[in-house]
Amino acid sequence: MARVNEAAQTYSFSRRALLMGGLQGSVALVLAGRMTWLSVFENERYKLLAESNRVNLTLSPPRRGWIVDRNGQPIANNRTDFRVDLIPDRLEKRAETLATLQQILALTPEDMARIDTDIERAAGFQPVQVKENLNWEQYAAISVRTPEMPGVAPTRGFARNYPLGAGVAHLVGYVGAASAEQFKATKDPLMVTPGFKLGKDGLEKTLEDRLRGKPGAKRVEVTARGKLVRELATREDVPGETIKLTIDAGLQDYAARRLGEESGSVTVFDCLTGHILAIVSMPAYDPNSFSDGISNSEWKMLSEDDHLPLMNKTLQGLYPPGSTFKPATALAALTAGIDPTRTVYCNGGYTLGNRRFGCLGRHGPMTMHTAIARSCNTYFYTVGREIGIDRIAAAARALGFGAEFELPVPSQRYGTIPDEAWKQRKYKQTWTQSDTLNAAIGQGYVLVSPFQLALSAARIASGRLVEPSLLHAAARNYPPLPFPPEHLAIVRGGMDEVVNGHGTAGASKLPFPNIRMGGKTGTAQVRRIMDANRGQGGAWKYRDHGLFVCFAPVDNPRYAASVVIEHGMGGARAAAPVAKDVLTWLFDREKAMTRLTELEAGWGGDIATRMAKKAAAYNAARAAPPPPVPEDPAAAASNVVSEAANATVPLGDVATRNQTGIE
Repeated sequence: MARVNEAAQTYSFSRRALLMGGLQGSVALVLAGRMTWLSVFENERYKLLAESNRVNLTLSPPRRGWIVDRNGQPIANNRTDFRVDLIPDRLEKRAETLATLQQILALTPEDMARIDTDIERAAGFQPVQVKENLNWEQYAAISVRTPEMPGVAPTRGFARNYPLGAGVAHLVGYVGAASAEQFKATKDPLMVTPGFKLGKDGLEKTLEDRLRGKPGAKRVEVTARGKLVRELATREDVPGETIKLTIDAGLQDYAARRLGEESGSVTVFDCLTGHILAIVSMPAYDPNSFSDGISNSEWKMLSEDDHLPLMNKTLQGLYPPGSTFKPATALAALTAGIDPTRTVYCNGGYTLGNRRFGCLGRHGPMTMHTAIARSCNTYFYTVGREIGIDRIAAAARALGFGAEFELPVPSQRYGTIPDEAWKQRKYKQTWTQSDTLNAAIGQGYVLVSPFQLALSAARIASGRLVEPSLLHAAARNYPPLPFPPEHLAIVRGGMDEVVNGHGTAGASKLPFPNIRMGGKTGTAQVRRIMDANRGQGGAWKYRDHGLFVCFAPVDNPRYAASVVIEHGMGGARAAAPVAKDVLTWLFDREKAMTRLTELEAGWGGDIATRMAKKAAAYNAARAAPPPPVPEDPAAAASNVVSEAANATVPLGDVATRNQTGIE
């Protein structure tokens, strides 16, 4: 065996030492380089990270911008809001503090469970909402006890307020807390800031970006564990933009109140500018209740109401226009060359093959003028069949029917103006002459919204393609309608006769000797009812709708409007009197208010009073024990038979309806 001498051992050792020294030097150089990189080149980054760990930003909700009417009167503004929050890191006696708050603020078990959960999830410096919308007594009671309750933070902020209440509910909508889905989608910390609310419906929702403003902020110093050390600085919030509408708040409020206990809609236009002066749907909810947090009982009451207070009937309700559609048919007939002085004899109806299409009466000889005034179906059956559905549809679309408009609203429905191509596309069926007869008088497949009815009246009155606007802006110069002025004059003359001559709405003349209102009544069949009432009696939900369109003054039109009363049984009976009072307000407010005061006395008070009474009655009924079950099986069977007698079938054409002569 060969022996390793001393020289070889020395050489081997020195090589290993050199290798190890090189490795150690390399590691030292890497560490030194990394330290240099972190301390020099990454200094600013880690300084900011350290600062963010030491200093936290607490947001405060911004004040929402106001929504005002054309005269600057607030429709949605902000009121002082007293609230109480908790700062979890400052809580010393949590159980005792929460018990005291529960007693003073009347917190429910659900409130207490929510607060406990929020405290566990929140960082030490983040405020946790206890309760908002406190009255002054509650706020003062908490404020004087703050020295005894560390961590309790009473705050004065701002909450949304709607001075007109339910009268503007479907117009402006309401605000509410952000949902979990909204926070996940945006990751915006403002969404989970106590007191922050955003638009949930109406203009509050569609104009959210302009109304929200910029949040305020408070910088606080915390320890590594999140313990609050001190407050460093505060930045004030920036309020949102003030939005000016075309609405007249006084008219809006009057129209809502004038609808009384009816379910319906009022829409008023300035027919020269296209400005919407009032857009009302009643009954409605109180947006203040929604913004403050609606109770389960109130929500249930609104959801179960057959008058549909949660639905915007003006923009989302669709109805057969009935005879309010006849001005469109008249314009189509004039465009097709029909002589307006031609006489059509009405013997009570029109025969097509072996089917009889009834009229509202036996009117005798009718010209276009008298047919509009007396609402003669027979005349419009005759000319409608001659000119065809395509001409009728074209005239209707020119007046604004079947269209959707660029308005800052969450949704609107544009209805149906049928023609031959529509029926083939929708039902794979050929258009028939009976379809034309039904459409000529605004029945059958024709569906429109109350908003479109008002716009059609504005276009007929002005003779121009007026476009509706809700946000206040300078008036535009609109092009003329595709109808000769003399044709429009004929139709306006017939609508003048409806109210001021021997027409269907003679009882609704304006109470002024020198101001006349032109209009057109309409009755829209809801369903073909298999009983003797034929839509003019019986259960409310089976009655016909009442419609009315109008404009004034006749000799120089400035205002146009539509009124739809659901199940009102006739335009002259239910809708025209409302329109009369609404237009009266535009010319003599004192006279209109005198009339309204008399009516509200009979209805049981104003809107807020009646809503409060209704809520109290609903809650009392829910608390009452259920009625006893009938012991007599025969009586129960009799009730079932009685209900079956009032059953309905889908709406058919007017040939199947026994006309009542009510318009």
